[in-house]
Amino acid sequence: MKRLLHGLALLLLATLLTACGPQRQSVFPPTITIQQMRVQPDGAWQLTLRIQNNSYTGMDYQSIEGSLQVAQGIPVRVHKKFDLAIPSFAGDVVQAEVLPTPAMSQALQAVAAKGSAGSLPYVLSGVVHCTPNLEDHPDNKNPRDFPFNSNAFLSPVPGVPNTYR
Repeated sequence: MKRLLHGLALLLLATLLTACGPQRQSVFPPTITIQQMRVQPDGAWQLTLRIQNNSYTGMDYQSIEGSLQVAQGIPVRVHKKFDLAIPSFAGDVVQAEVLPTPAMSQALQAVAAKGSAGSLPYVLSGVVHCTPNLEDHPDNKNPRDFPFNSNAFLSPVPGVPNTYR
């Protein structure tokens, strides 16, 4: 019996010492997609980009540098600077405008003519710049650059002109 109590005490001590170690920071790349796209009166496209934080810690996002390719055409530049704190496993949105090529606009018009049955493939890729949230981890101020790549489709929103999801 005495041996069993010593064994349990040793196991409890080892467990407590393990818990006292530094907290492991599991930081993973975010997922970035187009949540909504609106065609502005001047022809520019206003993108609502959804940033989904996939990390076990909150992250402070500063900018996105990338490109948008529609219907396998020539990609256009997507660039946006912002200051957005996203908690762990949460998401938030940021607005960015792009100037489409004439081929991109024509492809979008063809999809709009089909109504809600139409869809336009896109590829959104690039790099997002961020740092771990200082409130969660005040000792870790290392900036992180994560590549992202999103392949999906845009379809017209029924009843809402010039809007795609």
